[in-house]
Amino acid sequence: MVHEICESLEINTIALECDQDHTHLFLNAPPTLSPADIMAKIKGVTSKKLRAEFPHLQHLPSLWTRSYFVSTAGNVSSETIKRYVEQQKTRG
Repeated sequence: MVHEICESLEINTIALECDQDHTHLFLNAPPTLSPADIMAKIKGVTSKKLRAEFPHLQHLPSLWTRSYFVSTAGNVSSETIKRYVEQQKTRG
């Protein structure tokens, strides 16, 4: 689902891993999209689709918190970040 949303926004999903209470995304987005806009779209669309598919989620006030963390690649290679995200599934 996240891949589809990103594709529609012309965002390249480099890595994605989900845990029980959080998700790690490594994205390459066009400079015309702000991180806030990207996260609002991902959270909004996934929430709407999940609530439609699983009616018992309707009673929850929210499926996502408003928070998220964003960082740029900076001095770290894309391969290092991708490896980090992919290894989150196997952590401790």
